[in-house]
Amino acid sequence: MSQLNRILVTGGAGFLGSHICERLVEDGHDVICLDNFFTSQKTNVAHLLSKPNFELIRHDITLPIFLEVDEIYNMACPAAPGHYQYNPIKTTKTSVMGVVNVLGVAKRCGAKVLQASTSEVYGNPEVHPQPESYHGNVNPLGPRACYDEGKRVAETLFMDYHRSNGVDIRIVRIFNTYGPRMHPYDGRVVSNFIRQALAGEDITIFGDGSQTRSFCYRDDLVEGIIRMMDNDKAFVGPVNIGNPGEFTIRELAELVIELTGSKVKLVEMPLPADDPARRRPDISLAKEKLDWEPKIALREGLQKTINWFASINKAHYRPPTPNFT
Repeated sequence: MSQLNRILVTGGAGFLGSHICERLVEDGHDVICLDNFFTSQKTNVAHLLSKPNFELIRHDITLPIFLEVDEIYNMACPAAPGHYQYNPIKTTKTSVMGVVNVLGVAKRCGAKVLQASTSEVYGNPEVHPQPESYHGNVNPLGPRACYDEGKRVAETLFMDYHRSNGVDIRIVRIFNTYGPRMHPYDGRVVSNFIRQALAGEDITIFGDGSQTRSFCYRDDLVEGIIRMMDNDKAFVGPVNIGNPGEFTIRELAELVIELTGSKVKLVEMPLPADDPARRRPDISLAKEKLDWEPKIALREGLQKTINWFASINKAHYRPPTPNFT
């Protein structure tokens, strides 16, 4: 990219946010990483602190902030069920009040702003795979609604600021993502399985493990997000960013056991409320508009992630909430 920008990354010390910060710093941009460190850690961006074009601010986006920037990546929000359900009211505030604050900065500065939305806006889908035109099947009263409906409202706010105030927006819908620098206690299925297998603990699956998910390696995901931010102004999204490979949770657990060489067993637990039965992105729009599709297969990406988990000292990571599994 020829133009260097001042870029704000909210949630910038999180799993994906830290990799976006890293990529933008490497590209020469002036990067402001903003995070309240609820589910993230300073260690994720510690290697960037000495860079002259990187700045770290501890701040919660539900409170106003005044900065001068050219672009904003809004990555801030707890994303694992155990974390966003821990304080559901705060989760909703992050996706409503926080997004209003982020959009306010974008409007005042004339900045381009990208919203990290989620496949959870589709709920427990009745259409498979899920195209962006599908409006979803979400329970607005269930325990996942703070996140699902919060992200849906965030998309609404983005579109209304775009239509009413001319704010230059982008919306990406992120499907399950994994890779090095995931928090070992983030409660997501990949983290749980790898952590349990490496510790020699039986792997817990919810239900019979027949529910499906699609897993996108972090490098592919970051590339898709940055392409969306840099794309022609006429395409604002939403666009699905994910890997269309579909696996059952049981298949994922068995692959983790194989790759770790563990001898553990699978233990079934009760299925949580509103847990989606199937989830797979239709990425036709990403291929057409962004010339993007994932390159890294699940086996390859899982091996890289397992190697990273095996290399870290988990004592340096704290569970963000008591209900991390």
